Amino acid sequence: MEHWLCHRKLVTTSETYVKTMSLQQVINARNALAKHIYAQLFGWIVEHINKALHTSLKQHSFIGVLDIYGFETFEVNSFEQFCINYANEKLQQQFNSHVFKLEQEEYMKEQIPWTLIDFYDNQPCIDLIEAKLGILDLLDEECKVPKGTDQNWAQKLYDRHSSSQHFQKPRMSNTSFIVVHFADKVEYHSDGFLEKNRDTVYEEQINILKASKFPLVANLFQDDKDSVPATTPSGKGSSSKINIRSARPTMKAPNKEHKKTVGHQFRTSLHLLMETLNATTPHYVRCIKPNDEKLPFHFDPKRAVQQLRACGVLETIRISAAGYPSRWAYHDFFNRYRVLVQKRELANTDKKAICKSVLENLIKDPDKFQFGRTKIFFRAGQVAYLEKLRADKFRAATIMIQKSVRGWLQKVKYHRLRRATLTLQRYCRGHLARRLAEHLRRTRAAVVLQKQYRMRRARLAYQRVRRATVVIQAFTRGMFVRRTYRQVLMEHKATIIQKHMRGWMARRHFRHQRDAAIIIQCAFRRLKARRELKALKIEARSAEHLKRLNVGMENKVVQLQRKIDDQNKEFKTLSEQLSAITSTHTMEVEKLRKELAYYQQNQGGDTSLKLQEVVESLQTELQRAHSERKVLEDTHTREKDELRKRVADLEQENALLKDEKEQLNSQILGQSKAEFAQNSVKENLMKKELDEERSRYQNLVKEYSRLEQRYDNLRDEMTIIKQTPGHRRNPSNQSSLESDSNYPSVSTSEVGDAEDALQQVDEIGLEKAAMDMTVFLKLQKRVRELEQERKKLQMQLEKREQQDSQRVQVEQPKNDLDLDQDADLAYNSLKRQELESENKKLKNDLNELRKAVAEQAMQDGSSPSSPDSYSLLLNQLKLAHEELEVRKEEVLILRTQIVSADQRRLAGRSPEPSINARTSWPNSEKHVDQEDAIEAYHGVCQTNSKTEDWGYLNEDGELGLAYQGLKQVARLLEAQLQAQSREHEEEVEHLKTQVEALKEELDKQQQTFCQTLLLSPEAQVEFGVQQEISRLTNENLDLKELVEKLEKNERKLKKQLKIYMKKVQDLEAAQALTQSERRRHELTRQVTVQRKEKDFQGMLEYHKDDEALLIRNLVTDLKPQMLSGTVPCLPAYILYMCIRHADYVNDDLKVHSLLTSTINGVKKVLKKHNDDFEMTTFWLSNTCRLLHCLKQYSGDEGFMTQNSAKQNEHCLKNFDLTEYRQVLSDLSIQIYQQLIKIAEGVLQPMIVSAMLENESIQGLSGVKPTGYRKRSSSMADGDNSYCLEAIIRQMNSFHTVMCDQGLDPEIIQQVFKQLFYMINAVTLNNLLLRKEVCSWSTGMQLRYNISQLEEWLRGRNLHQSGAVQTMEPLIQAAQLLQLKKKTPEDAEAICSLCNSLSTQQIVKILNLYTPLNEFEERVTVAFIRTIQAQLQERNDPQQLLLDFKHTFPVLFPFNPSSLTMDSIHIPACLNLEFLNEV
Repeated sequence: MEHWLCHRKLVTTSETYVKTMSLQQVINARNALAKHIYAQLFGWIVEHINKALHTSLKQHSFIGVLDIYGFETFEVNSFEQFCINYANEKLQQQFNSHVFKLEQEEYMKEQIPWTLIDFYDNQPCIDLIEAKLGILDLLDEECKVPKGTDQNWAQKLYDRHSSSQHFQKPRMSNTSFIVVHFADKVEYHSDGFLEKNRDTVYEEQINILKASKFPLVANLFQDDKDSVPATTPSGKGSSSKINIRSARPTMKAPNKEHKKTVGHQFRTSLHLLMETLNATTPHYVRCIKPNDEKLPFHFDPKRAVQQLRACGVLETIRISAAGYPSRWAYHDFFNRYRVLVQKRELANTDKKAICKSVLENLIKDPDKFQFGRTKIFFRAGQVAYLEKLRADKFRAATIMIQKSVRGWLQKVKYHRLRRATLTLQRYCRGHLARRLAEHLRRTRAAVVLQKQYRMRRARLAYQRVRRATVVIQAFTRGMFVRRTYRQVLMEHKATIIQKHMRGWMARRHFRHQRDAAIIIQCAFRRLKARRELKALKIEARSAEHLKRLNVGMENKVVQLQRKIDDQNKEFKTLSEQLSAITSTHTMEVEKLRKELAYYQQNQGGDTSLKLQEVVESLQTELQRAHSERKVLEDTHTREKDELRKRVADLEQENALLKDEKEQLNSQILGQSKAEFAQNSVKENLMKKELDEERSRYQNLVKEYSRLEQRYDNLRDEMTIIKQTPGHRRNPSNQSSLESDSNYPSVSTSEVGDAEDALQQVDEIGLEKAAMDMTVFLKLQKRVRELEQERKKLQMQLEKREQQDSQRVQVEQPKNDLDLDQDADLAYNSLKRQELESENKKLKNDLNELRKAVAEQAMQDGSSPSSPDSYSLLLNQLKLAHEELEVRKEEVLILRTQIVSADQRRLAGRSPEPSINARTSWPNSEKHVDQEDAIEAYHGVCQTNSKTEDWGYLNEDGELGLAYQGLKQVARLLEAQLQAQSREHEEEVEHLKTQVEALKEELDKQQQTFCQTLLLSPEAQVEFGVQQEISRLTNENLDLKELVEKLEKNERKLKKQLKIYMKKVQDLEAAQALTQSERRRHELTRQVTVQRKEKDFQGMLEYHKDDEALLIRNLVTDLKPQMLSGTVPCLPAYILYMCIRHADYVNDDLKVHSLLTSTINGVKKVLKKHNDDFEMTTFWLSNTCRLLHCLKQYSGDEGFMTQNSAKQNEHCLKNFDLTEYRQVLSDLSIQIYQQLIKIAEGVLQPMIVSAMLENESIQGLSGVKPTGYRKRSSSMADGDNSYCLEAIIRQMNSFHTVMCDQGLDPEIIQQVFKQLFYMINAVTLNNLLLRKEVCSWSTGMQLRYNISQLEEWLRGRNLHQSGAVQTMEPLIQAAQLLQLKKKTPEDAEAICSLCNSLSTQQIVKILNLYTPLNEFEERVTVAFIRTIQAQLQERNDPQQLLLDFKHTFPVLFPFNPSSLTMDSIHIPACLNLEFLNEV
């Protein structure tokens, strides 16, 4: 022992080390061992005392005495004083709750004249010590830290509990702390707390004590396993004893170190002590010290009064002096003492008035009782007096009942004697009848035996004759069957010969018909080709006047004619070759026929001799066949016997294999079941972990929203402070949406400088400003940066304004000279407009021409061109020429006018820069097709090379383009005709190649078909499968090549698109700068430009300045009633269409600003309407729909499985909004939590009254428990009571609102699951706390109410939401109230039925259960003990009440919309006219 007190053993995986300990560690180890020896010795003494006091008699009750130290405070207070004062706090709380609170609350509730007595409530001090992260938790946490010290623990206490009223820090010490107890303040020194709390006892020291030579020491440290057999005999008789749980837990054998600390053990033992006190009836003995000096015959009155006041004795004396120990409810008093009421008083319907009159008549002293609101209070002895009067009344009634009962008993005795006489007579007559029946049965049995014997003898003779007949029939039938078999065999062979012959004839007929059909088809196709050739020749002749425009077409037609001639020549040569081959074939057939006839004539004479020889050979072969048949029969019989033996052996082996197979199947099933159970357990664990993670995340979101709300409130306070005199105010045009964003951007007007912040700190005070100082210090740096940027931008703006003013001053005289020429320029602009309109008409005609040619090509693919298309082309060319002549005349007129105007201008002033620098073409920004633009560019280049005077004739170049455009129409028509002809030729060639390929495939298939006919059926199937596999592999390879090509093209196009988007952005930026400069110099008279009408692409465009108006009209000021007749979730669709347009133009700032403003606007609306269920539901559905839209149109394949082709076109192209989807998901969680909070706030006041107090089943009002002190209802009688129909109506309104607003069905199910859980928790908690409702009638009422709620769920298709499962504890509690509670079988039934209730809840309900009347018994203590014994194995939580504020984690499943964006209509009531459809 000396060695192990100074050393300790360290065990690793490979080796064991012995380490010396320091002096402090040795002292701590010695103290811990001494404490452990003391604890074991104390437990040994208690055990032996209990064994000595044990008796076999049945015990009904017990008396426990608890003696503890008083409140201790010394100069140096350590861990021991802390634990003692903690125990005193708990006991003082129990004393206060038992004496003060219960009595005073009862008197105040019943409105009895009473003066309030103030008492000290020490629950905050207890929470400081034992609550989560209290002093004991922080002490245990510091003990678990490897290098924890007392100073660190004291620092944690200062940081954590500095704001508590019951915790103080001494001024002159950093290692002490002060706790304000109910009696006085106590200063504790933290030195030594950790080591005393650990109380480490090493295993080596315990092992030495176990091996001690003294038997007492060795028995003290034996393991718990050795003591188990000794306690088993006493466990059998536990049913006759009282099961009392020890207040101190049993000590287990120590390991290397105690797993539980001393503080944890002390707290658990203290909780067990409080449970024992709460389960018993406590009586208190207070010891008062007469003086502090411990002197005899010396009494200090002040000290005694102080102790009495601290213990609450004075208040107890006052309550007892003025109290009423007995109390009855009016209804119960009336039911109990109704026998004392006179008949005339029963005519009154008011029970209170009856009770008052009865008491006034029976008890003359009015001070002996008091009338409360719902109860009557009596002084001591008055209830006994009333019971005596009631017993006298009942005694008189009992005598009357006894008289009637005794007469009835004599009548019963007479009737019993009469029934016995009749029974004896009946038995005698029955014996005689049975004897006669036995004689008749024996005679009948003899007759039956004779009949059976004679029948057997006749049956044997008949069977003998039948067997002989069957043998004769078998032989005769075999003979007839063999004859029919030979006949059938001959017929079968004849049918085979007929089959082959008929097949040959059918094939020959088919070949003749096929050859004839081919000849007819060739002739018909030749005729059709000639007709087509004639039609082509006619068309070629009709198109001769177009040779000047398309010379190549005539050459190609000639080439086609030459090809047709060559094909005709080839056909003629082939037909000649075919005729020659047929002639040679007929000649050869005739030669063969002649040779066959000659051969038959030569062989006709020798046939008879040959036939005789054949007959003889056949006879010899027949004899050989008979001999072979006999041999074969013998071998067949031998083989048959051998096969039978082998079959028997195989059957035995098969039986053995079947047995093995069944065994293996059973093993496999067992393994599969075990694996399935393991997998199911793992899945359940994973689901639980997922739900826990989801609930943690949603709690974090809730905490974040709470902190954000707190931040908003602090910011509002700061703005109010800033608006005071001497401070800056925010500008009126500053948007408040920026500060509410999840990605905040700080402006210069939101916060001030550091000096302003310090002034605000001085004004507000250190306590308020300390919380916002960190925010100010973080924002000051950002404010300075924004101030510098603002100054730079202001300097640039001033420079730009100076340059613009100088430019205006220079150009002002120039503009004065141009005022005279406005009329001419306006005229020229009008003419340009007309030319543009005519150019549009020509382009429309060209498009119609293209469409007509394309449709004609699709209708008639064989002919490259048709007469209708050519006639249409001719008409268009004629119109184009006419328009060209008209435009030439107009151009000449305009040319003369422009030349004269230019000469006047040159004469009036000196040459100036070109007007092109100041003016812009009206059509410059119009969209033009790429091919048209290239053709127009080439035409302009050619005209510029030919004519050199276009520069001075037309300053804008517009007239030249118009004229050249008219010339280019003819060229475009020519090019299109040539392209069309080329396309038709290519299509014809492509079709020819396809026909040839199909012919080759057809030939191959015919060859394979002929080959497969020669094969067996199995080989045919295999050959067909191989052919199909080869075909599919070829197609697969082709498709892979196509996919690779398409992917390459897609990559190239994406790269080009990125390049073009960059170029477009640069051009847009440049155009924006140039347009801002040109707007000042544009003409006053603008020319209207017509736009082409395009289809709505599901995008909405708005200007950046209109964003605040959009948010105000669509979010802030919007009410759900405005969208009652529109599509559900319309604001979400509109916002997505605006986001899609911003994505289409690749404006990330616009997307960020719109989403941020929307989220902040929704938060403001919800903050303003925090108690409006309809508004909250409206924005929850819209937020979820916007989240679904961002997922559905994100481009992710996982969300696009249910999209249509039109919806896939509406996907986002440039941006990935995954982060915003997460922000919207968090916002949806916050809205859902606010929705649940609103609904629970509406339903919670109704639950107790509707589920427990209201009488929904008529007739149960008279069946109420009697004979106890009934608690009052939570509401006045009939004032604010609710019924179950009110809850159902409220839930109906919730359901209709959510369905009308388009909320997802899955979210609706989760909402009602949460609400039903809250109904269950509130109802069950009230049931566990109220004794008057724990009765059979309440269980019946609950069962009815729950069935009504389940029926409502089924009527709304919400039975699959899991709401019924949340009501399971309440259902089981109602069943528990109605079950029988007497026998052990009833206990087993209750334990198996109430699996959703904890052990504490079941025992609490059984303790509170009250019988309905005097004939029913209460639940016995033995029955409750049997329930507790059977439920000991359960690992139930220690919490009695359910947490009705618990919230299930919410899920937002993906629910895509079937609507397309282009089908959505925006109503006018939204005032969104500034949105443009794209």
